[in-house]
Amino acid sequence: MREFLVEITTTVPEGTGQEEVDRRRAAEADRAKDLAATGNLARLWRPVGELRSIGVWRAADEAELHEKVLGTLPLRPWMTLTVTPLESHPNDPGTK
Repeated sequence: MREFLVEITTTVPEGTGQEEVDRRRAAEADRAKDLAATGNLARLWRPVGELRSIGVWRAADEAELHEKVLGTLPLRPWMTLTVTPLESHPNDPGTK
């Protein structure tokens, strides 16, 4: 699988009830666990003081990433994504 750096900003639409927000967030947590178990979600961080996430995600290609991975997230309709394909760096200490 290829790796992708994905920056996610989630904006709840104005007028959305708290019950709907809570339901989607709980479903999102469950889906993230499933994607981690399959190897599609490798790492996920939240920058201090910000309401966005940065993660390393895996898929066969960018189309699969959007359709079969990120597209399955319950919060996806509320998300803005920036996807950067990654490749190994020759000086990466993790590959030695």
